[in-house]
Amino acid sequence: MDLPAGTRNYSYSEDTSIFRTRTQKVLLAVLIFVLLTAPLWFGNYWLSVANLIGITIISITGLNLLTGYCGQLSIGHAGFMAVGAYTSAVLTGRLGVPFPVALVSAGLLSGAVGMIFGIPSLRVKGFYLAISTIAAQFIIIWIIQHWTPVTGGFSGLDVEPASIFGFVFKTQTSKFYLILAIVIIALYAARNIARTRIGRAFVAIRDNDLAAEVMGINLFRYKLTAFFIGCFYAGIAGSLIAHTGATISDAHFPFMDSVLFIGMIIIGGLGTTIGPIFGALFIRLLDVMVTKLSPALQSAFPHLPPGFTSGIAPLLFGSAIILFLIFEPRGMAHRWQLFKSSYRLWPFSY
Repeated sequence: MDLPAGTRNYSYSEDTSIFRTRTQKVLLAVLIFVLLTAPLWFGNYWLSVANLIGITIISITGLNLLTGYCGQLSIGHAGFMAVGAYTSAVLTGRLGVPFPVALVSAGLLSGAVGMIFGIPSLRVKGFYLAISTIAAQFIIIWIIQHWTPVTGGFSGLDVEPASIFGFVFKTQTSKFYLILAIVIIALYAARNIARTRIGRAFVAIRDNDLAAEVMGINLFRYKLTAFFIGCFYAGIAGSLIAHTGATISDAHFPFMDSVLFIGMIIIGGLGTTIGPIFGALFIRLLDVMVTKLSPALQSAFPHLPPGFTSGIAPLLFGSAIILFLIFEPRGMAHRWQLFKSSYRLWPFSY
């Protein structure tokens, strides 16, 4: 962890502490206070947006561990979310399994499916691995569409709302607190995974897999572990999508979402804990802005072709990725790091 000038770690507990300085702890307390009171000043619409952002953060945090830390490119993440969503919906709706058990089961099954599709990562990488994960997306969606007795086919499934110890999460406010709690756990776990032996092995494989293997790192084991962890997060996110909505179908997990997730971690910052937060906020809020501005643009420019303004969102998304790759390839997390460094140096700048 980067520390301000003059700050030293004098014990192992200090060195491993995530929030080390007093400033960090104060800012954390302020952030928690703002998040806990958000439903008081958010309407239902913005709470639904916040819930979607929270679920997205969970999903791409797992993708960031897989791609950002371990270097295994996956463009089928929405498909693994679908596995988690349908697993959770079937367990709670047809077998009467409690939501917490279904939530964990969704993550485990998604992780297992991810490991199956991660097996080619031992032989192929880069573009070829991306193609195999794209295949996973379409295979999973095809199974969902045609395994009608279990998944409901093209019609989808009705899903019961999440409940814990008899408390049902029906309102946007209650869903917000549920998702917020899981987001905090997911980010804390990801931060600690990145600092463990597993995380260091991921980084070694990403930087130079041949050198990592020479050093004794089992590539097959750690690549499959990366796929399991990344898809476990996707399964948790998929379960939340299922239980915070009334129904699910294959249309909830389009291939475009898998592409969006890759764009989010690129924009946010690959291989950083805070990157998924920045990426999800940027893309989701950009989408909201375009949705709200499209009717106004269509009214202001009536001669535009019908539906032209609705296509602005993909245009802006593609442009944002290109601009970030050119001008800020390390993402918003790197810019945030530079800002913090500048802040520490302000008193000494003359």
